[in-house]
Amino acid sequence: MRTRIKICGITRPEDALVAVQQGADAIGLVFYPPSPRAVSVEQARKVVEVLPAFVTVVGLFVDEDRARIASLLQEVHIDLLQFHGKENVAACKGYGRPWIKAVRMRDGIDLAATASEFRGAAGLLLDAYEPGKPGGTGTAFDWERIPKDLASRIILAGGLNPDNIEAAVRQVRPYAVDVSGGVEQSKGIKDAGKIAAFIEGVKRGDNS
Repeated sequence: MRTRIKICGITRPEDALVAVQQGADAIGLVFYPPSPRAVSVEQARKVVEVLPAFVTVVGLFVDEDRARIASLLQEVHIDLLQFHGKENVAACKGYGRPWIKAVRMRDGIDLAATASEFRGAAGLLLDAYEPGKPGGTGTAFDWERIPKDLASRIILAGGLNPDNIEAAVRQVRPYAVDVSGGVEQSKGIKDAGKIAAFIEGVKRGDNS
């Protein structure tokens, strides 16, 4: 099965178009104000307006107020919710959208138990752990820590880039991969060449 690809931290319509033209399945919009990749409602709308059919729009939230999420869903077309904070199951449900839960791979985490707890999620996004940072660390974690029987539910993230993505796909065989900083020229500004190289790396990993 082909590994799906999400390019996250999109802030500009032109970057969204490049990602889709190169073969991305989904784009991510960050609604977390402290992030350098955060977008306003107006920015998000402009990105969504240029997308063709069958591209999934993912909205990323970090311990956000339910009322604000509900309001954003009225103002911006979002297909899938990504919860990247300390949200429990109840905080992720009830929006009328499928959702995924990010898991920061700290020492001692029991992925099987976490997968059971969040079994209602469309997938688990595994990210590197760095104290005080909910994501976007730019570092990878040890992929050997991922149980093989969970791979079909896994969205692999954390320090992925054009140089390591082929090996990551070959080793983990995740359902999908998620990249942001690894395909940027500066925070929030994507690099077309890096996006193309990243997606080619995914394809090579799938075919190896």
